[in-house]
Amino acid sequence: MRRQSSLARSCSSVAPASPPPQNGGVNSKHLVPPMEVSAEAGNAGAAEWLDDDGRPRRKGTFWTASAHIITAVIGSGVLSLAWAIAQLGWVAGPTAMLLFAFVTYYTATLLAECYRTGDPDTGKRNYTYMDAVRSNLGGAKVAFCGVIQYANLVGVAIGYTIASSISMKAIRRAGCFHTHGHGDPCKSSSTPYMILFGAAQVVFSQIPDFDQIWWLSIVAAVMSFTYSSIGLSLGIVQTVSNGGFKGSLTSIGFGAGVNSTQKVWHTLQAFGDIAFAYSFSNILIEIQDTIKAPPPSESKVMQKATRLSVATTTVFYMLCGCMGYAAFGDDAPDNLLTGFGFYEPFWLLDVANVAIVVHLVGAYQVFCQPIFAFVERRAAAAWPDSAFVSRELRAGPFALSPFRLAWRSAFVCVTTVVAMLLPFFGDVAGLLGAVSFWPLTVYFPVEMYIKQRRVPRGSARWISLQTLSVTCLLVSIAAAAGSIADVVDALKVYRPFSG
Repeated sequence: MRRQSSLARSCSSVAPASPPPQNGGVNSKHLVPPMEVSAEAGNAGAAEWLDDDGRPRRKGTFWTASAHIITAVIGSGVLSLAWAIAQLGWVAGPTAMLLFAFVTYYTATLLAECYRTGDPDTGKRNYTYMDAVRSNLGGAKVAFCGVIQYANLVGVAIGYTIASSISMKAIRRAGCFHTHGHGDPCKSSSTPYMILFGAAQVVFSQIPDFDQIWWLSIVAAVMSFTYSSIGLSLGIVQTVSNGGFKGSLTSIGFGAGVNSTQKVWHTLQAFGDIAFAYSFSNILIEIQDTIKAPPPSESKVMQKATRLSVATTTVFYMLCGCMGYAAFGDDAPDNLLTGFGFYEPFWLLDVANVAIVVHLVGAYQVFCQPIFAFVERRAAAAWPDSAFVSRELRAGPFALSPFRLAWRSAFVCVTTVVAMLLPFFGDVAGLLGAVSFWPLTVYFPVEMYIKQRRVPRGSARWISLQTLSVTCLLVSIAAAAGSIADVVDALKVYRPFSG
């Protein structure tokens, strides 16, 4: 669903001016100012553990960057792809997935070029997505980027809280169905599970930045492959049991419990679900800032990691989405493993759902680190001498400070409460994907690339890039409309905290 990270490094108020203290030490010193690794600055001896900007040396590699991306991309969105393909059919469904994969990869390569301004090896680093926009575009676009990016990240945190509770509830229901039969409704509330997930996030949110959560990303990536593989295997078994593929070339028809209006909204929402499944551009720059200094350049490493990650996830998405549709056809649930298309073997479903929850614990942290870092950077700038903000106690990967504990815990609590109010996973996933896809995945990467590479206005390349941007804008608007319509319908019959 991500070396000391730019986001955390650029947002941390208390990075050391000498090698970090051992676990349990208290650190209240400030960073060496950028580009002051010199004898004159009195820190030449520190050059071995500082990068060219005077910040702690980044240690990320192609593999750690790939793990962060896979953790972000192969998320719970994969489980809604069978439903999305059902809305589009055998022709349009896989085609849409391939197109979104290509657009995501292509624009990610453009965005990776914007990590440094100027020379790709020695130019000024942009530590966050907003920094890249500020450096290349400036003006009101910086504020627009910030609002969209951080609103999307908050939305992802809410969506992942919903998804995790659904999986935890599904574990209980699977055991209930196995014991009492499928006729028993086995109803239960998702609220306690959201609280449990939130409590876990309060603990893990005390890990200060991407540099310390690399191991969590690797565990989460392994879990994502685990539950995706189980969903794929069950889909294959069900398809064989059916004696062939279900579904149609042109999607769900009218009359199958769907009227013409719902058909239109569901089709549009399917595009949002696919966009959400591929979304990771909102944290790409922050991940890239974890990669060690050239050679090779960070952009080349990031492009290579993006290529592997998008190719890997596309293969999984095509297999899981297509086999889920083949198994259930028009009846494909909006969540393959929790919508109870499958009931047995119940223990295997439990394993898959446990893997989902573990993955979402890590993915939540990967997506929330930019928000944490942004607020903490502002706090450090506003109160540089405050012990409440700057002093911290380190214990393993955790860095405890009064401000971090208070602010991050409050953030987790708020997202958890909002998730309790809106437990509609499929609708929320589609809306998040639709709203963020165009500005973060397409518009800003295209505009920054045009500005940085000085692409002549009116040239064939400029026209091609702008055509891509406008086309994706129309897709985002349509997908958002479909998702909003479904959320409104769901709210008409839902009572808060009753999910």
